[in-house]
Amino acid sequence: MKILVDAMGGDNAPGAVVQGCVEAVNERDGFDVVLIGDETAIKGVLSGLSYDASRISIRHTTQVILNDDVPTKAIREKKDSSMTVGFRMLKEKEGDVFLSAGSSGALLVGSITILKRIGGIERPCLGSVIPTESGRMLLVDSGLNTSCKASRYVHFAHLGAAYYKALFKTERPRVGLVNIGSEEEKGPDAVKEAGAVLKESSLNYIGYLEGKDLFEDKADIVVTDGFTGNVVLKLIEGTSKYMFSEIKNIIYKSPLTMFGSLFLKKGLSAFKKKMDPDINGGAPILGVDGLVIKSHGSSKAKTIRYVVLKACDLAESSFLDDIKSTFARIDNSKD
Repeated sequence: MKILVDAMGGDNAPGAVVQGCVEAVNERDGFDVVLIGDETAIKGVLSGLSYDASRISIRHTTQVILNDDVPTKAIREKKDSSMTVGFRMLKEKEGDVFLSAGSSGALLVGSITILKRIGGIERPCLGSVIPTESGRMLLVDSGLNTSCKASRYVHFAHLGAAYYKALFKTERPRVGLVNIGSEEEKGPDAVKEAGAVLKESSLNYIGYLEGKDLFEDKADIVVTDGFTGNVVLKLIEGTSKYMFSEIKNIIYKSPLTMFGSLFLKKGLSAFKKKMDPDINGGAPILGVDGLVIKSHGSSKAKTIRYVVLKACDLAESSFLDDIKSTFARIDNSKD
């Protein structure tokens, strides 16, 4: 198995990206990594690290797509950028998964224009795993589509179900649709129309979800538009960071609270790990003909390590074939 990595994408590239890949290689066997980007810069990071050199190679490129680049123009004109080359390598089967912490807009454009959408899918979406009270949920879309019509919500639900099954080996994941209330008559027309279609679908659809329901383990897949989904995702990350900061302040408030915290240390450590955005990082672009994973722009080495390992799990699954067969059935049912 070969993991293609945009070594120049993200705020902390190439240092954090290269280090994270090395950590992943040192942790698990069974895959190799191709670092795509400026060879001199990448070698400069690798020179200070210990790893099996036979498992990490470099594909030299001369350009980088920046966050302030216009995505369509960047993909079209920066043909030797680390991101564009990564897409081409994936399309030409030179790797099994492509991973980048670069521009979300450019990743979407590259996915659609180079890899192309899977037949029957209108728009790709991002799927982000978020921990809940007794497990985890998959949030789709978490950032690519700021507004949606009914058919796209339905597509997101099917894409999310396929990804959840591949990642967590769950045959009938529960699907919920985000709305402003649980009553049938509430919400925008597109959401109500999507809800009606999902009721009649083959999915395990459980109905509408309000914001307060998300952490109560009512659904495995939470479907919404990318604007709402990204707000939810960033709100969760910000709240988690604030909460742990407050807990830390309470613990160090006095010698007595510091002593008391010793009895809670194990539980607090487990909870912090569960909510850690670095461990839960990495969202696949669902709906394109290839495995592409987006890591957040501020990814650290720890984030990249976990995203690489997640990419390995995804590459070992039948995820893409499942999506293609699902949407082939949906298309046939329309005839």
